[in-house]
Amino acid sequence: MKFETFRSAILAGICIGIAGFGYLALGGTMGAILFSFGLLAVVNYQLKLFTGTAGFFKKGEGLQLAVILAGNITGCLLVSFLVDVSPMHLDETAMKLLDGRLATGWWKCGLLAIGCGFIMTTVVTFARKGQWIPLLFGVPMFIVCGFPHCIADAFYYLAAPAGFLLDNLFPVLLLYISIVAGNFIGCNLYRVILKK
Repeated sequence: MKFETFRSAILAGICIGIAGFGYLALGGTMGAILFSFGLLAVVNYQLKLFTGTAGFFKKGEGLQLAVILAGNITGCLLVSFLVDVSPMHLDETAMKLLDGRLATGWWKCGLLAIGCGFIMTTVVTFARKGQWIPLLFGVPMFIVCGFPHCIADAFYYLAAPAGFLLDNLFPVLLLYISIVAGNFIGCNLYRVILKK
């Protein structure tokens, strides 16, 4: 079962990586809108995405969430290899994005990531009921608000020049852990507030 979950998570990571590729290529509001392709594909194929699963997990499924996160990152890694062969200078764009995250600081990015997690659980809840409009608005919303998404960020970090990544390895790891934690909290915010 864990292997099937991992395979599904890899494909989900590929979907988000492709969406991130498009965002790096186009940027701006239009790039944020096109990023919705990633989540549309994930939900339609019923793939395992960390931020699409974290708000719905049950007790004892923590290991499964870790497997999903690892699979998503693996999928992003595979798409990041396309950045190396692209004639566009996407690695430089990714580096600027990562540099901006580092300048903002890990704890601020972690807090901002809560917003993304909340949006993700909300739009996935609607999409599972066949209501797609919230997804088409929610994905661009978290991007234009600057709310980090841990899987999209995994792609951006892996797409950045390796030298830059290695020179900032510890700050990037701290940043990434804070974003994962922030997304997780945001994904489960409704459970805390609406606790029965």
